[in-house]
Amino acid sequence: MNRLTIHTNPQVEEVFSNYPDFVRGKLQHLRALVIETAEEMADVTVLEETLKWGEPSFITKNGSTLRIDWKAKTPDQYAMYFQCSSRLVDTFRLVFNHTFQYEGKRAIVFHLNQKIPELELKECIKASLHYHKVKDQITLGI
Repeated sequence: MNRLTIHTNPQVEEVFSNYPDFVRGKLQHLRALVIETAEEMADVTVLEETLKWGEPSFITKNGSTLRIDWKAKTPDQYAMYFQCSSRLVDTFRLVFNHTFQYEGKRAIVFHLNQKIPELELKECIKASLHYHKVKDQITLGI
Protein backbone atom coordinates (compact mmCIF):
# COMPACT_ATOMS: atom_id res chain seq x y z
CA MET A 1 0.00 0.00 0.00
CA ASN A 2 1.29 3.43 -0.85
CA ARG A 3 0.65 6.72 0.81
CA LEU A 4 -2.15 8.18 -1.27
CA THR A 5 -3.01 11.85 -1.01
CA ILE A 6 -6.58 12.66 -2.01
CA HIS A 7 -7.52 16.20 -3.02
CA THR A 8 -11.31 16.53 -2.95
CA ASN A 9 -13.25 19.45 -4.35
CA PRO A 10 -15.87 20.28 -1.67
CA GLN A 11 -18.58 20.38 -4.35
CA VAL A 12 -18.19 16.61 -4.83
CA GLU A 13 -19.88 15.99 -1.47
CA GLU A 14 -22.75 18.26 -2.51
CA VAL A 15 -23.29 16.26 -5.70
CA PHE A 16 -23.36 13.00 -3.72
CA SER A 17 -25.84 14.44 -1.24
CA ASN A 18 -28.15 15.41 -4.11
CA TYR A 19 -28.40 11.91 -5.58
CA PRO A 20 -31.65 10.08 -4.73
CA ASP A 21 -31.41 7.86 -1.67
CA PHE A 22 -31.89 4.65 -3.69
CA VAL A 23 -28.70 5.21 -5.73
CA ARG A 24 -26.47 7.32 -3.49
CA GLY A 25 -24.98 4.32 -1.66
CA LYS A 26 -24.24 2.55 -4.92
CA LEU A 27 -22.35 5.56 -6.28
CA GLN A 28 -20.50 5.94 -2.98
CA HIS A 29 -19.52 2.28 -3.30
CA LEU A 30 -18.02 2.98 -6.76
CA ARG A 31 -16.22 5.97 -5.26
CA ALA A 32 -14.81 3.77 -2.48
CA LEU A 33 -13.62 1.20 -5.06
CA VAL A 34 -11.77 3.92 -7.00
CA ILE A 35 -10.06 5.17 -3.83
CA GLU A 36 -9.27 1.64 -2.64
CA THR A 37 -7.79 0.75 -6.02
CA ALA A 38 -5.68 3.93 -6.09
CA GLU A 39 -4.38 3.12 -2.61
CA GLU A 40 -3.23 -0.29 -3.87
CA MET A 41 -1.28 1.17 -6.80
CA ALA A 42 2.37 2.01 -6.15
CA ASP A 43 2.48 4.47 -9.06
CA VAL A 44 -0.48 6.55 -7.84
CA THR A 45 0.39 8.93 -5.02
CA VAL A 46 -2.13 11.71 -5.66
CA LEU A 47 -5.79 11.28 -6.56
CA GLU A 48 -7.82 14.36 -7.43
CA GLU A 49 -11.54 14.02 -6.80
CA THR A 50 -13.35 16.79 -8.63
CA LEU A 51 -16.31 17.48 -10.91
CA LYS A 52 -16.24 17.14 -14.69
CA TRP A 53 -19.50 17.90 -16.48
CA GLY A 54 -21.06 18.06 -13.01
CA GLU A 55 -20.16 14.43 -12.31
CA PRO A 56 -17.83 13.08 -9.61
CA SER A 57 -14.50 12.50 -11.36
CA PHE A 58 -11.10 11.08 -10.53
CA ILE A 59 -7.82 12.23 -12.03
CA THR A 60 -4.24 11.04 -11.56
CA LYS A 61 -0.95 12.29 -13.01
CA ASN A 62 -0.64 9.45 -15.53
CA GLY A 63 -4.28 8.47 -15.80
CA SER A 64 -7.33 9.08 -17.90
CA THR A 65 -10.27 10.84 -16.24
CA LEU A 66 -12.76 8.44 -14.67
CA ARG A 67 -16.29 9.61 -13.80
CA ILE A 68 -19.31 8.12 -12.05
CA ASP A 69 -22.93 9.23 -12.28
CA TRP A 70 -26.63 8.40 -12.23
CA LYS A 71 -29.04 10.09 -14.65
CA ALA A 72 -32.75 10.69 -14.10
CA LYS A 73 -33.50 9.71 -17.71
CA THR A 74 -32.27 6.16 -16.94
CA PRO A 75 -33.29 5.80 -13.28
CA ASP A 76 -32.70 2.05 -12.99
CA GLN A 77 -29.00 2.26 -13.80
CA TYR A 78 -25.81 4.13 -12.96
CA ALA A 79 -22.42 4.08 -14.65
CA MET A 80 -18.68 4.50 -14.57
CA TYR A 81 -17.52 6.66 -17.49
CA PHE A 82 -14.18 6.61 -19.26
CA GLN A 83 -12.57 8.85 -21.87
CA CYS A 84 -14.30 7.76 -25.09
CA SER A 85 -11.24 8.55 -27.20
CA SER A 86 -9.16 6.08 -25.18
CA ARG A 87 -8.88 2.31 -25.70
CA LEU A 88 -10.23 1.62 -22.22
CA VAL A 89 -13.77 0.35 -22.85
CA ASP A 90 -12.75 -1.56 -26.00
CA THR A 91 -10.06 -3.30 -23.95
CA PHE A 92 -12.52 -4.09 -21.14
CA ARG A 93 -14.76 -5.77 -23.73
CA LEU A 94 -11.80 -7.77 -25.02
CA VAL A 95 -10.60 -8.89 -21.58
CA PHE A 96 -13.86 -9.23 -19.66
CA ASN A 97 -16.28 -9.95 -22.51
CA HIS A 98 -19.80 -10.24 -21.04
CA THR A 99 -18.82 -9.56 -17.42
CA PHE A 100 -20.08 -5.99 -17.82
CA GLN A 101 -22.71 -4.12 -19.78
CA TYR A 102 -21.12 -1.36 -21.85
CA GLU A 103 -22.38 1.86 -23.35
CA GLY A 104 -20.47 2.50 -26.55
CA LYS A 105 -16.83 3.37 -25.95
CA ARG A 106 -17.56 5.45 -22.89
CA ALA A 107 -19.07 3.53 -19.98
CA ILE A 108 -19.65 0.43 -17.91
CA VAL A 109 -23.31 0.42 -16.91
CA PHE A 110 -24.69 -1.12 -13.72
CA HIS A 111 -28.31 -1.90 -12.87
CA LEU A 112 -29.58 -1.03 -9.41
CA ASN A 113 -30.15 -4.66 -8.40
CA GLN A 114 -26.88 -5.94 -9.91
CA LYS A 115 -24.00 -7.38 -7.89
CA ILE A 116 -20.85 -5.65 -9.12
CA PRO A 117 -17.93 -7.91 -10.09
CA GLU A 118 -15.49 -5.97 -7.93
CA LEU A 119 -12.20 -7.69 -8.80
CA GLU A 120 -12.77 -7.18 -12.51
CA LEU A 121 -13.99 -3.60 -12.02
CA LYS A 122 -10.89 -2.77 -9.98
CA GLU A 123 -8.77 -3.94 -12.93
CA CYS A 124 -10.70 -1.50 -15.15
CA ILE A 125 -10.21 1.30 -12.62
CA LYS A 126 -6.49 0.50 -12.38
CA ALA A 127 -6.12 0.65 -16.17
CA SER A 128 -7.80 4.05 -16.19
CA LEU A 129 -5.78 5.48 -13.28
CA HIS A 130 -2.47 4.78 -15.01
CA TYR A 131 -3.65 4.72 -18.62
CA HIS A 132 -0.83 6.84 -20.05
CA LYS A 133 1.72 4.36 -18.67
CA VAL A 134 -0.03 1.31 -20.16
CA LYS A 135 -1.79 2.59 -23.29
CA ASP A 136 0.78 0.94 -25.58
CA GLN A 137 0.17 -2.51 -24.05
CA ILE A 138 -2.33 -4.72 -25.86
CA THR A 139 -4.55 -5.25 -22.81
CA LEU A 140 -3.46 -2.14 -20.86
CA GLY A 141 -1.76 -4.22 -18.19
CA ILE A 142 -4.92 -6.15 -17.32
